Amino acid sequence: MFAKMVLPRLGGAAAIWSVAMVFFQTALLLGYAYAHLLSRALSPGPSALVHLGLLAIAAITLPVSIAHGFEAAPQQGLEFWLLALFAASIGLPFVALAATAPLLQNWFAASGHPQAANPYLLYAASNLGSFTGLLTYPFVVEPLFTLHTQIRIWSLGYFVLTGLIVAAAVVVAGAGKSTISRASADTAAAPTIADRAMWTVLAAIPAGLVVAVTAAISVDLAAAPFLWVLPLSLYLLTFVAIFRERAWVAHGRVLKLVPFAAVALVATASMVVRPYIGVLLAIHLASFLVIALACHGELYRRRPQPARLTEFYLWTSFGGMIGGLFAGLIAAHIFNGIAEYPILVLAALLAMPGAFAGGLDRFLRQSGPGLALAALILGIMWLHVRMPAHAAMPIEITLIVLAGVLVLVRRQPAVFFGLAVLAFAIARLDPLFTPIEQVRSFFGVHRVVEDRSGQFRLLVHGTTLHGAERVRNADGTPVSGRPEPTTYYYFGGPISAAIAAARTTQGRLANVAVVGLGTGSLACHRHDGEAWTYFELDPQVVRIARDPALFRFLGECGADIPIVLGDARLTLTASAERYDLIVLDAFSSDSIPVHLLTREAFAGYLSHLTDHGIIVLHISNRHLALRAPAAAVGVAEGLVAFAKAQLPPDMTDNDMRSASDVVVFARDEKDLGDLPTQGWTRVDPGSRAVWTDDYADILSAVLDAKLGRWLGR
Repeated sequence: MFAKMVLPRLGGAAAIWSVAMVFFQTALLLGYAYAHLLSRALSPGPSALVHLGLLAIAAITLPVSIAHGFEAAPQQGLEFWLLALFAASIGLPFVALAATAPLLQNWFAASGHPQAANPYLLYAASNLGSFTGLLTYPFVVEPLFTLHTQIRIWSLGYFVLTGLIVAAAVVVAGAGKSTISRASADTAAAPTIADRAMWTVLAAIPAGLVVAVTAAISVDLAAAPFLWVLPLSLYLLTFVAIFRERAWVAHGRVLKLVPFAAVALVATASMVVRPYIGVLLAIHLASFLVIALACHGELYRRRPQPARLTEFYLWTSFGGMIGGLFAGLIAAHIFNGIAEYPILVLAALLAMPGAFAGGLDRFLRQSGPGLALAALILGIMWLHVRMPAHAAMPIEITLIVLAGVLVLVRRQPAVFFGLAVLAFAIARLDPLFTPIEQVRSFFGVHRVVEDRSGQFRLLVHGTTLHGAERVRNADGTPVSGRPEPTTYYYFGGPISAAIAAARTTQGRLANVAVVGLGTGSLACHRHDGEAWTYFELDPQVVRIARDPALFRFLGECGADIPIVLGDARLTLTASAERYDLIVLDAFSSDSIPVHLLTREAFAGYLSHLTDHGIIVLHISNRHLALRAPAAAVGVAEGLVAFAKAQLPPDMTDNDMRSASDVVVFARDEKDLGDLPTQGWTRVDPGSRAVWTDDYADILSAVLDAKLGRWLGR
């Protein structure tokens, strides 16, 4: 709920959720540390009074809201700014709530209840509650309630929970017993350093994986709670399934499935051939579920006596924080690609029982050949060695063969590990494109590559092509002169036609705003005398587009075009200019930032749009149908909306033009000139609810896209 509030402040980036997970894991550690110290120092009655005091102090900060001073994000240090934002806004109530679960379990263990000998059952119940809340959020809460209403309901729930904690404290205090920690700490065996280390590791791996899997999913769809809750719900469900007298699935069976989960990820990791997004999503989630069940099963098997309960939770929460920090913050600064995902999968293999049976020397001997070959392949990638295009099929066949071999050697952990590392290395080979440069920022991984013909240079982010430039002719000679836009921006395409229509109806375009830079392709649509301004969120994209050694669009067509860095919702609204044309072309892989399609966003655009100006919205997307939501917002703001989806005519094999879907908005249809007669269709949103910063139904957009294709629309 709170992460959704933050999205409009930072471009709707999927990385916001990764940083949010780091904050929540850190706050969880603080809550568990507080609970551990409190249970050690005080009996249930006094500890309940202290905890209720903390809950009361935290209640003063309600209702939840974004803290003062965090209205605009800085250009540097975004991760730390986000962590400070979360801490200042919801840190105290979350820490207080996080401490409640271990405290209640500790009180229960000292209550004299017949089942008090196994208070870990309450941990399963606690996670079941979290799982239920998460799963109902995208399907019930988000579609039915505005964000403002959600906050009010949550605040009410906080006070109800506080009342229930008071009742529980009265019952336990009436029993007149000391906490289980104080009563039997002397008789419980103290955990060893190895025990604490394994608790940390087994908790860190799933906590890191939930961030990595969530990022992989949300980058290709949308930065929305609908997608975030899927991996996190499964993560919580594993605690429910494991922390009980009889696990839902026997731990031995889960351990046997771990190699198959790794094989499934290996088989679908290739950059050459990927399955459909639905299949890939299912494989990611199923594999994550198996690995999390295995790690948490080992964690439960290694649990201490109830007297050490709060210490156990302290170390597991420390592991959760370490995993979140690695996947959510550290990885982005030490890797130029998404390397943390396979690293965590491989770490899970090492954490399983028997991984080092026979000693470290034997493990290295058996895994050595696979590790050596993997190092060789990674070296080839590091040197940017060009691979022949016909290598795509051999790579795919090699991965399939390796997957089969992995299944055969699954009972030999060391051999399996070495071959798994080799398979993940091979999967990163990409003969379809020659790597030129790869860089990772807060907003994702950007790759500059050349196609197999060597004629085109492309900028790729996730699964989305952000632009391409012809750099060589068919005979291999370099292209000179003014570059011609390709991909979605080719002359004669829907975006090109919309720009031409605005220029024709208004006589001239004095000022033009373009949200989203990419390679700078649209700069070559500018005419002499027109003042264009780009608004771009990612500094790395600006650096790439301005580098003439990578792309020449800006250098040849718009070297003088200013680029305003920051989120366009804020920077465009802060602009002193009024624009005859506003082009919204902001992609993040296959995700379009939802916060740019809300009524508040359009109100900001219109405040800087001239009386006869038009807005051009690029909505090409494989997973979301955005015409109706966009039109609903436009109609609510008194605009007319026309849309066109077009395949480039006369396409050849040597062509980099792309199909595109575009919606144009104007205050009056006359401002569009003859554009509506050129194959554009007026969009009727029907009864579709208007998206606002307070409400956005992403699930309906996903279903519309899937059902529309299934029905042939």
